[in-house]
Amino acid sequence: MSLFRFIRSTRVPASLCAALLCSTWLAGCGGGAFDAMIGGALTGLNAGASVTVQNNNADNVTLTTNQSFSFATSIAPGGTYSVTVLTQPVGENCTVTNGAGTVDSFGDDVSNVAVTCALTSSVGGTVSGLAVGNSVWLSSAGQLLPIAANGAFAIPGVLAAGTGYSVTVAAQPAQQTCTILNGSGTVVAGVMASVLVTCN
Repeated sequence: MSLFRFIRSTRVPASLCAALLCSTWLAGCGGGAFDAMIGGALTGLNAGASVTVQNNNADNVTLTTNQSFSFATSIAPGGTYSVTVLTQPVGENCTVTNGAGTVDSFGDDVSNVAVTCALTSSVGGTVSGLAVGNSVWLSSAGQLLPIAANGAFAIPGVLAAGTGYSVTVAAQPAQQTCTILNGSGTVVAGVMASVLVTCN
């Protein structure tokens, strides 16, 4: 039975009749659609790292594990979205696939944005205890890396799995002594070695 025949046969009040007809018309034209949530999944992020992604140059989301994600701000039907990486993790580079498009007229959620991270360094770690204004120089396989702040670091270059590595202090900071824990070992495929540098 059509909606019009149902209304006539059941003597629906005029006000309800108008509401039913309006609702039907809006749904038929897509006016009843909801705003869409934009999201996807992160893969390849190294343990202990973080990456910040954003949609339409705003609505930032920081991810610390490989997982599904979505942005807080929804997008109206016909609206556009553009997902980009705002802050890269130390020692990795993350790229976005399926990151841009237009929300369909029904406001269907977008869940196929893929953020994929790959190592750009096989050896990295963290520095702690370094005094403000001081620098410590690290050495690995002939490379020198100056570090002027506490936090994460990475020595550029991806080494083949099974390759040995060794990180040492090439130059101590003024009036401080830095020691290294886990400074040598063997590279594991897809995993960045975690070297701990502690300054006192």
